[in-house]
Order: sequence, then C-alpha cells, then structure tokens
Amino acid sequence: MISVDAFDLKILRALQDDGRLTNQELADLAGLSASQCSRRRMRLEEEKVIAGYHADLSSEALGFGVIAFIQVTLATHSPDNSKRFRALVGRIDEIQEAYSLTGDADYVLKAVLRDLKGLSNLVNDVLMPHQSVAHVRSSIVLDRLKESTRLPLREIKAG
Repeated sequence: MISVDAFDLKILRALQDDGRLTNQELADLAGLSASQCSRRRMRLEEEKVIAGYHADLSSEALGFGVIAFIQVTLATHSPDNSKRFRALVGRIDEIQEAYSLTGDADYVLKAVLRDLKGLSNLVNDVLMPHQSVAHVRSSIVLDRLKESTRLPLREIKAG
C-alpha cells in the first residue's frame, strides 16, 4: 500500500467519476497545475494504484440478458487440480469474475450470458464435464440492486 495525500485522493475520486478527464480538467478539479497533476497521475499509474482505463459496456444493450453466480466444488484439492480449474476459468469469456472461497464451495463465478441456453451450455457442457470439477450449483440474478467498481476512498486517510 502506498501513501497518498489529499491531492492524490482528489485525483482518484475524479477519475473514478470520469476516467476520460483531460489532464487540465483533472488538474482544475484537484487544485493543481497541469504539470503537477500529470506527474502525480503518472506516479499513481506506475505504482498500479490506477490499474487501467476502460469503457464500461452495457451488457443489456449488447444482448447479455442473464447474469448468474455459479458455485463450484472441486473433485480434489490438489495443487494440480486447482491449477487446471483456474486455467479453465481463464479461457471462458462469459466468466467475468472468479473467487476462491472459504465455506461449502471452493469457488464462486460471476457469468454474463445471452440467455438461459447459454447458462445451460456453460454449466452442462463446459464446467460439469471438466476433470477438476465435482459439483456445480448456479443461481440466476433476478434484479441487480447495485453494480459498482468504485472504492470507498473516504476510508483512506491522506498521508
């Protein structure tokens, strides 16, 4: 974890709101000169505090109408089996997020799909037959209450 000051936090808050801000717009919001702001932004990028920039695409507008959370239990808990499962997950574009868990399931996956047939194919034709997998349980999202990639920057004390 790196130390950030009040100016860095202003820059990060502004970029969370709009990653397309020009350097001058960002400098104005942060109360810095354009050159100071540019140096700070570059440092935050180099230190991977700013991990990247991307367009936030609408899954619904592009026809991805189903979001599912899929719990997976592995057949065995060996390092090789875990590695095979992780490689499988890395190859599947429909899986947006994957987490290793404590508790009953070994992993939970967030998948976005065009329809229920796509979910069926993912579960029955890809995950279940894989040698690393013992059990799969899926839940379909009925309504999205909140979606955010924002970090609670107010929790960070300026250093």
